[in-house]
Amino acid sequence: MWKFYKYHALGNDYLVINPQDLSCDLTPEKIKIICDRNFGIGSDGILLGPLPSNTAKFALRIFNPDGSEAEKSGNGLRIFSRYLWDMGWVNEEPFSIETAGGIVQSVIKDAGKTVQVEMGKVSFWSRDIPVVGDDREVIQEKIFLDEGIFTFCAATIGNPHCVILLDDINSDVARNFGPIFEFFPLFPNRTNVQFMKVLDRNTIQIEIWERGAGYTLASGSSSSAAAATAHKLGLCDSEITVKMPGGEILIQIKDDFNISMTGAVTKVAQGELSQELFTDI
Repeated sequence: MWKFYKYHALGNDYLVINPQDLSCDLTPEKIKIICDRNFGIGSDGILLGPLPSNTAKFALRIFNPDGSEAEKSGNGLRIFSRYLWDMGWVNEEPFSIETAGGIVQSVIKDAGKTVQVEMGKVSFWSRDIPVVGDDREVIQEKIFLDEGIFTFCAATIGNPHCVILLDDINSDVARNFGPIFEFFPLFPNRTNVQFMKVLDRNTIQIEIWERGAGYTLASGSSSSAAAATAHKLGLCDSEITVKMPGGEILIQIKDDFNISMTGAVTKVAQGELSQELFTDI
């Protein structure tokens, strides 16, 4: 039996599993079954932690529902922070979490219902993201598809993002073109994709296709990358509300493009996974 704790952050749901509760290895095959919404519990990913760290108070591994590992997830970090609060391991003081995409600082607010995360610094440089080709800031470049020409910017906040500015966006655009951009040859590690519409100087709207997860109602790292891109292009100021199908996240951008993200977290359930779930593996 494995204990799990399920939370959602604006409709982006994760299971938190403490490695001490594992009776065997958490393999990609097991992750796929657990995250399946028909044959498992169903989630947009698994947060494995807390793990020991030499550089932060806690460490965390983040897994996508296809079994791959993600470097960083803003919603995942808010959920994991709330889990630490619920377990009584943190209080209102800031604490650090190590991820494969870097160390972040979290602060619990509103008795755990809101979490602020210092996500790190956004970079637009191709070597950091990565994007193939000459070393450059990937700003307003073009991708040519049979369906048309798309102008994009690429960014990283510990994980790769492709931001596409459009006049009109909807879920169909994300579902139809997200998979194409995720696997586009320019992005050797694949990429998260945001389709962005600027509403005013302090508000953007995005539709999201997440690498390894697919169409997603909300994403903290996607919000960070899209807001930073809007600011980089001079279309928005440094404080931006990001509207998504699942809700809103507040992004604050410093002069050096360090990002602070604030958003809600909701606890859904806790329970135990049955060993019978893995019978066919």
